[in-house]
Parts: sequence; structure tokens; C-alpha cells
Amino acid sequence: MARQDERPAIVLASRDERTLHLVGTELDRRYGRDYAIVRCRPESAHDLLTHLRDDGTQVALVIGATEDDDGIDVLGAVRELHPAAVRIVVVTWGRFDTAERVFDALGAGRIDHYCVRPEHPRDEEFHRLVTESLEDWSLAVGGGFEAVRIIGDPSAAISHTMRDLFTRNHIPIGFHDAHTERGRELLEAAGLVNPALPVVILRYKPEPTVLVAPTFPQIAEAFGLTSPLPADARFDVTVIGAGPAGLAAAVYAASEGLRVLIIERQAVGGQAGTSSRIRNYPGFPQGVTGNRLAFSAFNQAWSFGATFHFMRGARGLRVDGADRVVDLTDGTSVRSSAVVIASGVEYRRLGVPALEELLGRGVFYGASVTEAPAMRGRRVVVVGGGNSAGQAAVHLARFATHVSVLVRGQVAASMSDYLVRELAALATVDLREGVEVTGGGGDGRLEHVLVRDRATGALSREEADGLFALIGSEPMTGWLDGSVARDAQGFVLTGADVPGGSITGPDGTARPPMMLETSVAGVFAVGDVRYGSVKRVASAVGAGAISIQLLHGYLEDLRAVDPH
Repeated sequence: MARQDERPAIVLASRDERTLHLVGTELDRRYGRDYAIVRCRPESAHDLLTHLRDDGTQVALVIGATEDDDGIDVLGAVRELHPAAVRIVVVTWGRFDTAERVFDALGAGRIDHYCVRPEHPRDEEFHRLVTESLEDWSLAVGGGFEAVRIIGDPSAAISHTMRDLFTRNHIPIGFHDAHTERGRELLEAAGLVNPALPVVILRYKPEPTVLVAPTFPQIAEAFGLTSPLPADARFDVTVIGAGPAGLAAAVYAASEGLRVLIIERQAVGGQAGTSSRIRNYPGFPQGVTGNRLAFSAFNQAWSFGATFHFMRGARGLRVDGADRVVDLTDGTSVRSSAVVIASGVEYRRLGVPALEELLGRGVFYGASVTEAPAMRGRRVVVVGGGNSAGQAAVHLARFATHVSVLVRGQVAASMSDYLVRELAALATVDLREGVEVTGGGGDGRLEHVLVRDRATGALSREEADGLFALIGSEPMTGWLDGSVARDAQGFVLTGADVPGGSITGPDGTARPPMMLETSVAGVFAVGDVRYGSVKRVASAVGAGAISIQLLHGYLEDLRAVDPH
């Protein structure tokens, strides 16, 4: 029997009458039309959430209160029933004695957020957190507006790549299995019979555009993202890469009136954009998703007038007089006075042929937040011992029945303490040190992995429906061959690390390179691509900002030589 109320639910659990009245009234006024606001006592919350699950009702938020001794405990049990639901605890202003309990719960991953109880109507600080939480929930479960509709084979690697790329670029999509009745209906409605997959339909246009098995450049062209630059286009600075460092450089450069071009081959945010939650970024005490942080910076740079060039990468860098020329993968070139290299890194491969064959079919490199909901009820392996691996494991634990985190060495050597503690507090997470993945396989998709104990050599077979590898990184600098100095691993050398300790300035004389300047004057490197960089988002943002201040000094030297 179909439910009469199809609205998702917001559950408020408390036995404190004032909390029920104040919070419940605010929820009713602001969200009651789109969400079913359900009140209950903490002792009946589990039964209520079970009933909602069995009834097919999605639960977006569950809100508890520190006024109840068991208010936080209620939230800790939500994940097993509604893994995508966001858990918020309401604290009463002035009850500072509850702070330790709240922070401990936040650190252990038993709650997602806390907020101060609204004591008056229109408490916008309260509503801001609720609204952002609802947005996070909506992105996790999907099912909203489908600006782009993809019809394809869910087991194909290209389907995973497309979903991930669109989602990371904040494009609302809907994915439909071509082999289901709904998928066949959509293909028939588009006038297609047994087409090559995937089919991509751009639905936001007055006349929908249908693309059959398109390449990414073809998708970008259909979106209007590949309009060629004018032949005489020239910029003050070209930024290669739209990760945190590149976006910060773009924001500061554009806000200071420089003509800025940003080249991005995939999606804004880089590796940080795939992080489910960054807890140690200053100014976000309850954490921020990498995607939200990156997309906000993208909008900021865009609003200041920066130009973005998507779906192409850099394939070469050369000097032509005062110009730094970047050759692009689409065959074009761009000229600018200076260049900021922020091309980032990519995850190192496992080097296991049997697993490489299953790429996109249960085997993924990176956090792949878009795949997490598909792991509901499944067993997952995360390979890696850094912060990215820890964040991926915490997020996957929302959906998977079991998450094994496999680390070659000691996790404490590379993962922040807050993440180690959060993983230890999750009952469904198993953290194993001194092990490595040596094999695996399955019938068409991943079904198991082989794990070797590095101390004893003993092999074990583990059932696994998903493997997410985050095992270190390699700089994306192959395109710099013959242009700027790099170390043996390919990381760009800057400042005092530049061989010889001097470079040729605009006036033709030798001088020491500036702190973030490479072996080529006017070319700077920031973020993970730089030798010796600190692998943290905040440090990448800081370096991006600093590079623009240094770049101004270079432009002044350039103008002193050639005022034009």
C-alpha cells in the first residue's frame, strides 16, 4: 500500500517539554510543508525510526537534546536504520557542563553536528545549520532535480566516472540502469533503440540534448564549456588546476584585479573535493565537506571575474619572451605573464592486475563519495593510512555493514589523531596495520580481496564488495618535462630547493627564486604538486594566496623592463 505522506521526515526526540516546543515550532514553521516533522520521546525513538524505515519513509535529520541524559545515545543508534540521516544534538545556551559530552560524541562520530537551542522565533543561526544539513542529506541520497540524466550500465567503469565527475562539479544528476524497465522507457522516450551506452541527456535546456556514448570533451562542448578563447587572449596569470591551492590563487588574483584563467581537466576541488568531511579546516568547528568548500571557492573566484576552462589539461609549458605559454590537451595554447602550477597529485596505483581489471566495478581510487550509498549493506575495504583514507572510511561506515581499513605501516604516523579516535569508536570499522592487498577478483565485479600480513607473510581472503585505495600520491607533472626543475619523484622544486639557487629575472640578471617560484621566473608552484608541501587543505589555500603576493613582485619587475 502506498504511503499517503511521501515527505521525508525530520525526527525530534526529547522528553524536555521546552525543547520540544521551541525546536518543534521552528521546524514546523520553516520546514513543515516539505518535511514531516515527527516528535517522540528518546525511549521510543528506535521503534519510530524502525517503523519509518519499514514504511519506506526517508529520514533526513534526527535531532536530540542534551537536556535529556540519553539525548546523544539516541543519535548514536541512527546509522544502522537510516545511514544517510544527519544527526544533530541541540544544546541549551549556558549549559557549558554539557560541552565535554558533545565534543566527545562529535569526535567519536556519534553525532554530526551540534547547535544551540533556538530561544526565539526566526533563529537564523539554528536554521542555517538545519538547511545546510538538509542539503548534505539531499546530495547523499539524490533523487531531486535531474539537470542531467544518465542511462547506462551501473557495472561499467564509465558510469562510475561520469557520476563522480558530474556530482563533484555540483551538477544535479539522475542515473538510471539501462537494463531496467525505467531505463528502457527513458531510452524509448528519447527515440533510441539499443544505443551504445551510456546515454547522457541534458534536460535543463529548452530542447533537451541527447548524447550517445559521448566523450568528456563532447559533454563539455554540449554544456558550452569549451568555447575557444580568442586568438589574441592574454592573461596576467594562468592557474593550472582548480584544487584548494589553485582556487585560492584564483580568488586572490581575481579579487586584486588581475586577469585570471584557470585550467581544470576534471572537477573543482581536486582530491580535497572528494572528502566527505574535513574536520580540521580553520573556521569550521563541525567540519565541512570538501565539495562544499571547493564549490564555494569556485563561485568566489568566478564572481571576481576569473575565467574557467574546463575539460582540458596542460600538456606543456614554454617561455616566449615575456610570455609564459601553456599548451593544452585540446591543441590550443594560452599566454600569460605568469603561471601558477597547482595541478595536484593522483592516487598511487595498487599495481595488482586482477584489481585493475575491476576498476569502476567495485575498485576505486580515491574517496569516491558518490559510490558510498551503493555500499549500503555491503562489506568494504579501504586501503591507506592517511587522512583521506580515514575520512573515506568514516563516510563509508554510514552505509556499509563492515569497513576494513588496511594500512601497510602504522596509522599514527600519517593520520590525524581525531580521525584515529573516530575510527576506533565505530563498531563497524576494523583497523589493521602492517598488511597489504596483493590480489582479489570476482565475477564481473569485485567480490573478494587477498590480504598479506607483512610481518609473517600469511595470506587471508576477505569478502569485499568495494575497495577504495588511497595509498599515497604521485604528482601530476609529466607535462612539465623539460621546462621546470623537479625532484626524482616529479614534485616541483621551488625557492631554496631550485638547483643552483638562482634563476634569470625579467631584466636578464640572475637572482634567487622567490619562496614558491620555480626554476623559471614568473612560474610558481603551490599545493601538493610542490616538493616539501604540507599535505593539508589549509596549507594549500595559504600557499595559493601567498603565490599571488609573490607574483605581484614579479609583475612589477616585468613592467620595469617593459612598461607595455
